[in-house]
Amino acid sequence: MPGGRLTQQERQQISLGLADGLAYAEIARRLDRPTSTITREVMRNGGPATYRADLAHRATERRTHRRRQTAPRGPEAPPQAHGRDAEAVREYEEAFTTLLMQQGLPKMMSRVLTCLYTNDAGSLTASELARHLQVSPASISKAVTLLESQGLIRRERDEGRRERYVVDSDVFYQGMIASARVHAQLAETARRGVGLLGPDTPAAVRLENIARFVEFVGESITRAAEQARDVLYTKPETSPNGTTTPRWGDA
Repeated sequence: MPGGRLTQQERQQISLGLADGLAYAEIARRLDRPTSTITREVMRNGGPATYRADLAHRATERRTHRRRQTAPRGPEAPPQAHGRDAEAVREYEEAFTTLLMQQGLPKMMSRVLTCLYTNDAGSLTASELARHLQVSPASISKAVTLLESQGLIRRERDEGRRERYVVDSDVFYQGMIASARVHAQLAETARRGVGLLGPDTPAAVRLENIARFVEFVGESITRAAEQARDVLYTKPETSPNGTTTPRWGDA
């Protein structure tokens, strides 16, 4: 299996594969690369719908040049916790951020949420977030305010009375429930239109169908979240080969 960074020709093959609707695994097989390499490459460069080989290649060159310019001189940077590969963690964070952006979150909100998700403690102060993401405290303040308003994070104070921003299992569950409430509100609003426009009109029929659809989806989200809530609080079992196995069936 070839090592090293992807070449421009390989990126062109990735672009063609995406245009043909190929799965990441199939593209990886054709290039004799790990599937994870292809996944990271696509997700960090706009996702499957907007990936462009030329832009991806230039972006990689810019990142490489920037890292060379900012590489620390003298003592080496402190090692990552648990022996993690710092470069692999950074690439994963970029891929995760891109995915959140594709789901509709603004970039800074996505970066903050990814930072909290991948932090072992699941909580950071504003200054810690600003330092890790290398942005201004004002950017952090705006992002966390919006994240909190959507129920995606919560605030708490530590022993030193510093404000910390937290993601934990309950926050994730509450976020799903909040999403279900939005569906319920949409269904209610659509049904008000049915009575206003007349039950036999094409517009009213359309609104009733929308109401029934989002109502079913919202109820399904709530039901699934309640049934699977224990998964958020259950430590996965580790098999002999080192992989983790969910224990949802035991809940």
